[in-house]
Amino acid sequence: MRRSWWLTVPVVVALLGALAGCGSSAGSGGDGPSGRLQVVAAENFWGSIAGQLGGSKVSVRSIIVNPETDPHSYEPTAADGVVLARSQMAIVNGIGYDRWASQLLAADPSSSRVVLNVGNLLGLSEGDNPHQWYSPTSVRRVIDQIVADYKRLDPKDDAYFERQRTAFESRGLAGYDRLIAQIRARYAGVPVGYSESIFQPLGQALGLRLLTPYSFAKAIAEGTDVSASDKQTVDAQAQQHMIRVWVYNSQNATPDVQRVNQLARAAHIPITTITETLSPASASFEQWQVAELQSLERALHRATGR
Repeated sequence: MRRSWWLTVPVVVALLGALAGCGSSAGSGGDGPSGRLQVVAAENFWGSIAGQLGGSKVSVRSIIVNPETDPHSYEPTAADGVVLARSQMAIVNGIGYDRWASQLLAADPSSSRVVLNVGNLLGLSEGDNPHQWYSPTSVRRVIDQIVADYKRLDPKDDAYFERQRTAFESRGLAGYDRLIAQIRARYAGVPVGYSESIFQPLGQALGLRLLTPYSFAKAIAEGTDVSASDKQTVDAQAQQHMIRVWVYNSQNATPDVQRVNQLARAAHIPITTITETLSPASASFEQWQVAELQSLERALHRATGR
């Protein structure tokens, strides 16, 4: 079960109020001490992209960086609140995924701070799938918005940010794009199972046939109880070889997920893992995604012989 962070946020907000009263908040919109734009991302998957697009003109700090941390249940610290309050640009996922970040920003508002809420950008709201960094289409839209926001904050470096975007999209994401196209061309329609909703956007982009009931995947992602009917369905899909590959989030291996893992192994169904945040933490967004796509491709090859 995912833990709640609601008990800790009010405490951090109160501390931020005290800091603001002492004049220690710095959402001024001017260049930071290093001469770079000061950007804070709630999660490191967006932070990695923001850092590569910003290059030498931007300093990016991500709050959630530990692969063992569950972003859904993250408990923010006073230091996190101060970092966000001093940012010139903040990137939050939204869609109910990181309410703590939006709440901390609201506790110390600044008219000069740019806030990129990914959910708002994509027209999604709480209840929709928040894991949009696993959607190649959504990733492109976020890239476009980050570059637009950089130009707004630092118009004199407009051309520089365009060059960074071109380099990232044409070279940085080359392997990512190639693998997505390759898997879609070779394995579209292959039935797979997945432990939680984090994989759904990518699975759909790859053209895979996702057999797991979405209500099962959503319950695992949100830490709510899985229905007996969904458990029976997912178990049967593994036991009867209805799925060819099983994909699970290794950062959230609940008892229900572990049970399906065991059933998949017993049925000799290839298993591959994904994570919610960069793993290892030192990896870039594209390195992380490429490694996961390569693992998935190997599992699909073992399952189908293609």
